Amino acid sequence: MATRADRDPNRKKKVAGARRPEVRLPPLEAYGGGLEPDGDYDGLELAGLDLTGQSGEGARFLDCALRECGLDGARLTGARFLDSVLTGVRGVGTELAGAQLRDVEVVEARLGGAQLHGAVLERVVVRGGKIDYLNLRAAKLRDVVFEGCVLSEPDFGGAVLERVEFVDCVLTGVDFTGARLTDVDLRGVQRLEIARGVESLAGAVISPPQLLDLAPMLAARLGVRVEE
Repeated sequence: MATRADRDPNRKKKVAGARRPEVRLPPLEAYGGGLEPDGDYDGLELAGLDLTGQSGEGARFLDCALRECGLDGARLTGARFLDSVLTGVRGVGTELAGAQLRDVEVVEARLGGAQLHGAVLERVVVRGGKIDYLNLRAAKLRDVVFEGCVLSEPDFGGAVLERVEFVDCVLTGVDFTGARLTDVDLRGVQRLEIARGVESLAGAVISPPQLLDLAPMLAARLGVRVEE
């Protein structure tokens, strides 16, 4: 039988928080080589490497650390990053379509035009740094936290987001067109600008000030005229 609280439309519903990764790297072996298609990298530290334009399609990185590596134009389509840390990586046009990131920390990344359409991210933290034109179209994100980072014009079109948190972030020019959101917490976004897809925000949680900022866009989408 439904309780009075269950029937109360104003009853607060608790937002399910994201489960963060717990990455504990083993002692790592220094690696100074390059990327190879379907390469298998296990327990390695890739530090300060210039991987510009290299092909690592289908490669697997397990218990690895990538530190201060250049990834301009690197092709990592379908690559898998498992229980790994990427710190200070940088690059433009890094190709990660269909990649899998599970139990991964991405720290202070500087990326532009990174292609992760169709990727799967599970228990991932993106902390600090700046990512421009991030393509996550049709991607699946579960238990993902964006923390203290700047995302400029990210594209979540057609993506599925479940238990995703934005904490102390700047999120501008975002596209949520056709996205499906469940327990997506936007309250920690310091600056929220939605370019497209405001109608897909069902399943997200925003703050009262954010609602006021989004009111003109919501009214326009609903065809509501606001006049004195």
